[in-house]
Amino acid sequence: MSPASRKKHKNSVLSSNSSSVQDYVKAIYTFTEWQDRPVSSSVLAARLGVANSSVSEMVRKLVELGLVAHEPYGDVELTEPGRRLALAMVRRHRLLETYLVNELGYAWDEVHEEAELLEHTVSDKMIERIAAKLGNPGRDPHGDPIPAADGSVTVPRAWRLPDLDEGHTGRITRISDADPALLRFLQAENISLDDPVRMIGRRPFGGALVVSVGTADAGRELDLGDEAAAALWISSDHPHPGCVIGH
Repeated sequence: MSPASRKKHKNSVLSSNSSSVQDYVKAIYTFTEWQDRPVSSSVLAARLGVANSSVSEMVRKLVELGLVAHEPYGDVELTEPGRRLALAMVRRHRLLETYLVNELGYAWDEVHEEAELLEHTVSDKMIERIAAKLGNPGRDPHGDPIPAADGSVTVPRAWRLPDLDEGHTGRITRISDADPALLRFLQAENISLDDPVRMIGRRPFGGALVVSVGTADAGRELDLGDEAAAALWISSDHPHPGCVIGH
């Protein structure tokens, strides 16, 4: 295949699979955004709810398009063009979520699916109008950072709540939106972004995590199961004696 033919072939793949391509690079980026774990084809299949064979075929296409690097049985990694596309899609998604919550009165557990549908159809002009209307926010309703128009992004330094040790203090920086039912539970418990948190400890025999949410003079103790605790990401206030995480 000549270079011109390869270029035409690549453009046709991107055009005919644009939504799928966008979904895949976004899924790869968001999986690694808050953790160092690499992405495998099986992880992508589970994350996107598709068969392993479908992932294998799409990964091959993404390699052809120069958006990912992948060796057989190895991890899937975004190339620089793939990262740029992923960040553009993440920006669209999170701005749409923020607009739906702030301007249209959606609850934070309702916006993910709506944004998934809209992100592939709205124009760049509309996205930038939305950003301007919102005052160019730096994060979405769940605390995930919104990339800037130039593709730059700063992910806050934060840790999952279960990784903190007794006595650790901080603020809720991110609340995972992976499970709408869990978001509704946390809302019912009046748990919000930026709430002060202090780790008290774990109940005996593998019981729930006990945390204090709120200020020192107005905090309340809550028992959180593993799933709820793992959805909360905490930025650290300051080191304490025997602290087990870096700052």
